[in-house]
Amino acid sequence: MNNPETDDLSALLDRQRAAWRENEPTPAQRLRDLGKLREVLKRRFDELADAMSADFGRRSKHESLLTDGMTVLHEIDHQRRHLARWSRSRHRLADWLFWPARTEVQYRALGVVGIISPWNYPVNLALIPLVSAIAAGNHVMLKPSEHTPRTSALLRELLAEVFPAERVSTVLGGPELAARFASLPFDHLFFTGSTEIGRKVMAAAAPNLTPVTLELGGKSPAIIAPGYPIDTAAQRIAAGKLLNAGQTCIAPDYVLVANDQREAFVAAMRAYVLRHYPDLTTTPDYTSIVHDGHYRRLHALVEEARAAGAEVVTLPADSAHDAGRRVFAPTLIVDPDPSLHVMQEEIFGPILPVIGYARIEEAVAFVNARPRPLAFYHFDLERRRTRGVLKAILAGGATVNDCVLHIAQSELPFGGVGPSGMGHYHGHAGFLTFSKQMPVLYQARWSSMALLRPPYAKLADFVTRLLTR
Repeated sequence: MNNPETDDLSALLDRQRAAWRENEPTPAQRLRDLGKLREVLKRRFDELADAMSADFGRRSKHESLLTDGMTVLHEIDHQRRHLARWSRSRHRLADWLFWPARTEVQYRALGVVGIISPWNYPVNLALIPLVSAIAAGNHVMLKPSEHTPRTSALLRELLAEVFPAERVSTVLGGPELAARFASLPFDHLFFTGSTEIGRKVMAAAAPNLTPVTLELGGKSPAIIAPGYPIDTAAQRIAAGKLLNAGQTCIAPDYVLVANDQREAFVAAMRAYVLRHYPDLTTTPDYTSIVHDGHYRRLHALVEEARAAGAEVVTLPADSAHDAGRRVFAPTLIVDPDPSLHVMQEEIFGPILPVIGYARIEEAVAFVNARPRPLAFYHFDLERRRTRGVLKAILAGGATVNDCVLHIAQSELPFGGVGPSGMGHYHGHAGFLTFSKQMPVLYQARWSSMALLRPPYAKLADFVTRLLTR
């Protein structure tokens, strides 16, 4: 199969499912596959980094190595290290009423998994769910983003070097193909992208009752509590926000800071940008916006806020923008009106609203008045107050006194809640997402249930009274 993207998708799914039923991958096969994937990915990652940079116009190679290279290699290592233990059946104690029967939970592969991955971390967000799906024993059809065409084409080539087409296939195309892909009767469908498109994916999967995992986004807040060192908070928030030029689903989307610390926070953000990105035009460390339409959208968000009277602070200056190279300078919007689009939409770029509050309860109420976010960041030196804030705010995940880092923990599940997503992956959570936990009861030669069969007599009366007392 030379051009799977031109193949009929339903026929491709049928071939993958038939191959899976004929030869479901054993744990030993999965270990070999993941080992080969690791070797090929490591050998060809420089090519992938170059492809990502070409797709974006400019992308920091160091950030690509960290976010799309290290993370995937680490995930492969983690899955391979634990795969044998995770795959074993787990014995469970049968309820005493049913003794001497015994029970267990088996971890079974689902079959053929569909993965739709986005453009912002095009290697990470395609391969980490794929690694979990392979570790669990599934076959995979992958549809990467059309917005990073060089990376997607290279991913297809790389995966074809590792897997036969009946085990892993990569299909390339735009929104129409993605819509047909989402409507296929997969055994599980995994989607990473915007909340708006997530709704469409879920609707497309619904007629087939295909289980879905949706990794979406939303407006992830950061709260800086009174007394926390403002310079430290600004540095860590800036690092999380400006990673990939803000094109990160868990980037801090707005900051709540005490009224008397707003100016100090703005000054600290300016100092950070001047120190780390002294010339946005020439530095190789600041990533461009992925395409012109997204650049224009970010510009419109800022201009709407400026026209509404909000204070707009471009770092280091307005002249730092470069539309031709899609370089969008870090921009702060101080106390924007909540009705503005910049406060209603996920920003997905280097724009950061800064909002003052009088009391921390007011900041918590502000967050809770909005849809539940994918991530939440709290900066605080008081443990008791931190516990109270974490108890008050429900998010997909949280980092305390830093940003973004919870996503890199193999032992932590990653996923949203409500509008920011459903389901989890990473580490064991990913293995479980792509497995069926199948309960099994083994009946003994003698069954205690034989005492509870009609015609019911005095013994049955006694037992039922005992059990319903």
